[in-house]
Amino acid sequence: MKKTIIILCVALTSWSSFSQHSEKREKIRSLKVAFITERLGLTETEAQKFWPIYNAYESKKDEQRRMGYDKHKQISEDMTEAQAKAMLKDLIAFEKEREHMRSNYIESLLKVMPAKKIIKLKFAEEEFNRKMLHEYKKRHSNDGKD
Repeated sequence: MKKTIIILCVALTSWSSFSQHSEKREKIRSLKVAFITERLGLTETEAQKFWPIYNAYESKKDEQRRMGYDKHKQISEDMTEAQAKAMLKDLIAFEKEREHMRSNYIESLLKVMPAKKIIKLKFAEEEFNRKMLHEYKKRHSNDGKD
């Protein structure tokens, strides 16, 4: 198991780009891969099948998040009633697509791992995010206190 984690971390680290922002993002991503792999107790076979599905879903989710942000920027106090109705229609379609994407993701995961591990994945992601937020707050609360 440790070999798998090390291999995944090395592979992800080697993909990092030269910018500092990308390097930080890749470091966090490597930590997340190791954390999730460990928490789920993925076998080597499961990991080989799981990570491509997970990464594809995360990419789609990021793309959708950017699209949502772009749509949000289009909202203004000056929009007409017709524009507001069109915006609401887009919002509903956007939410339906998000739910469809999530359902397909879970169905894909069920083909490669037990349902119990999929449930554990949700908790592992939440725990990882809490730890990252805690670390971020800790580092930023110490800025300027040197």
